[in-house]
Amino acid sequence: MIDAVVFDLDGVLLDSEQVWDEAREQLAKERGGRWHPQAQRDMMGMSSTEWSRYMHERIGLPEPPDEINREVVERLAAIYREHLPAIPGAKEAVERLAARWPLGLASSSNRELIDLALELLGVKHLFAATVSSEEVAHGKPAPDVYLEAARRLGVKPTRTAAVEDSNNGILAAKAAGMRVLAIPNRHFPPDPEALEQADVVLDSLAELTPEAVEPAQPNSGTRRK
Repeated sequence: MIDAVVFDLDGVLLDSEQVWDEAREQLAKERGGRWHPQAQRDMMGMSSTEWSRYMHERIGLPEPPDEINREVVERLAAIYREHLPAIPGAKEAVERLAARWPLGLASSSNRELIDLALELLGVKHLFAATVSSEEVAHGKPAPDVYLEAARRLGVKPTRTAAVEDSNNGILAAKAAGMRVLAIPNRHFPPDPEALEQADVVLDSLAELTPEAVEPAQPNSGTRRK
């Protein structure tokens, strides 16, 4: 039985992974960093503390991590205010599931970006609990952010469904003991090994229905490979 649903943000409700990628790559090039093709995949799911340290130590930006973090977040906030990159059907999917379950959000985004995005999307009031990975000890693929979301919702992780799109997100939710519904990120698709950990694989948010979250019959969920 499912008692709550926890959404990821980037890649699930927002088509924003490439926006993060572009902002960090642009900053790296402006500041003389050593950007490489694997950098985005390495940083997906990291907390702000983790990825800003990565940018300083691995990419080679001279600024301290907290300054790198602040600069990237300011650039993302400006982009969101100008045009929020919402995935089609995001608001409707949230509203659909909120009609049946309390909702949480477990995101690697910074707190200010979470609050801004949910407000601009018009769904902030539908989330009973939101957690940024900067508020827990470890970012994804560690389960911390999902476990904290379940704690704030007052539900058991094993009675919670998570909606994810990426390698690290799927692994984090699964490690928390949750039922995982994966909607693979089209820009940075999860590896087959990670996708195999999902309980349900959907093509889009349009397929994210109460029946997909909690099938009427055991083992009757929709799965596409």
